Amino acid sequence: MSMVHFIGAGPGDPDLITVKGKRLIEECPVVLYAGSLVPPAVVALAQPGALVIDTAPLTLDEIVGHMQKAVAEGKKVARVHSGDPSIYGAIAEQMRRLDALGIDYDVTPGVPAFAAAAAMLKTELTLPEISQSIIITRTDGAASPMPEGEDLATLGKSGATLAIHLSIRNIHKVVAELTPHYGADCPVVVVFRVGWPDQEAIFGTLADIKGKVKETKITRTALIMVGRVFGARDFEDSRLYHADHRHILRPKKKA
Repeated sequence: MSMVHFIGAGPGDPDLITVKGKRLIEECPVVLYAGSLVPPAVVALAQPGALVIDTAPLTLDEIVGHMQKAVAEGKKVARVHSGDPSIYGAIAEQMRRLDALGIDYDVTPGVPAFAAAAAMLKTELTLPEISQSIIITRTDGAASPMPEGEDLATLGKSGATLAIHLSIRNIHKVVAELTPHYGADCPVVVVFRVGWPDQEAIFGTLADIKGKVKETKITRTALIMVGRVFGARDFEDSRLYHADHRHILRPKKKA
């Protein structure tokens, strides 16, 4: 059946795409992808003779136009996004256009950048009594201003682990707004192009991360992770596997 499949390609490593996502790319005769974000190895999964279009230079109308034309010809379309398409994927506006056109679609999730970064760092983002919450956010940008109440100064009051996207050029603002809440000694990790062959992690604190980032000259495709979970060693074990913790699959043993 002709339709559009929105597919999360994961953060960069082609081995991190889901089995379903891989299958759909292989099946679709039309593949649309953002060339600056989706690795060539993922697009290379397309069948021989498939129409593969880099949408980086295209407008929304042009992208939807390609979808509409393909579906009208009875073809399935793979619309490939980096990471997970539900997070800063700009798929809502595409789906709204498809709804108006009466074109069917579905969404296949992908590994988000913050999860891939945690795996790269061998870090759990929710440590007992340190942080049990993760906030995925960004700072103001030219494309999308932040809604009222979602600024870092407000979110920082939570003390939660932060995964800050699309903000490496605003690192000075990140530091200024979070230091009063997290403290200058709070660990920060800037992860550049996670999942790609040239991935890199820059370790620091709110006191020195701005200078370290400046030295690397990194200006895009970086995730800023902030929180006390990074580098933590002195934390309580989870109660989940504690000998005294009972649940339906591990009931109290009879005497």
